[in-house]
Amino acid sequence: MPQFVIEREIPGAGSLSEAQIRQVSLRSLQALKELGPQIQWLHSYVTEDKVYCVYLAGIPADRVSAVRRLVNPVNFE
Repeated sequence: MPQFVIEREIPGAGSLSEAQIRQVSLRSLQALKELGPQIQWLHSYVTEDKVYCVYLAGIPADRVSAVRRLVNPVNFE
């Protein structure tokens, strides 16, 4: 199944508390339920003002980019 990176602008995301991140995550999970069971959230990366989420499908977001290749240091050691 194709993976997608979802870019979401959330000003101050990097400064959110664990409780606030939990609220954002729970809202995302609710949106996924409404969109359908074929969408799976894998994980997210939180930066200063954005959150990049990796899904096995896509949901409405500021930007959606298909993952073409995953590269990590293990591949080159």
